[in-house]
Amino acid sequence: MPKNKGKGGKNRKRGKNEADDDKRELVFKEDGQEYAQVTRMLGNGRCEAICVDGTKRLCHIRGKMHKKVWIAAGDIVLVGLRDYQDDKADVILKYMNDEARLLKAYGELPDTLRLNEGVDVDGPEEGDGDSDYIQFEDEDIDKI
Repeated sequence: MPKNKGKGGKNRKRGKNEADDDKRELVFKEDGQEYAQVTRMLGNGRCEAICVDGTKRLCHIRGKMHKKVWIAAGDIVLVGLRDYQDDKADVILKYMNDEARLLKAYGELPDTLRLNEGVDVDGPEEGDGDSDYIQFEDEDIDKI
């Protein structure tokens, strides 16, 4: 049997670079880039996002971020636009919640964009009536 010469397994490697996101500089968009809000995750390193310019694009999560930076629906991301495909883009950076609030305060994001809403980005609102709440009759309980 060979001796183990390593210093640990994959769980040790996972927590190796955790301290690098505590204080980072705010990155603004350049030409060829756009801010977007993720509407839904599609799997296979892809997501669907609505850009600030109003276009819905299919976004590819770059390999450097894949399985390291977790993106969920409702997150604000910076996408790189493609010259040859207008309906596709590449996710360059994910903004943390405080960074997204700063972008909105600086006027980079529109005021209509809702931050910290979670999964239901373009779904029904509270007063739309499409609720999953079911009201049951109480008279059947009294007969038992």
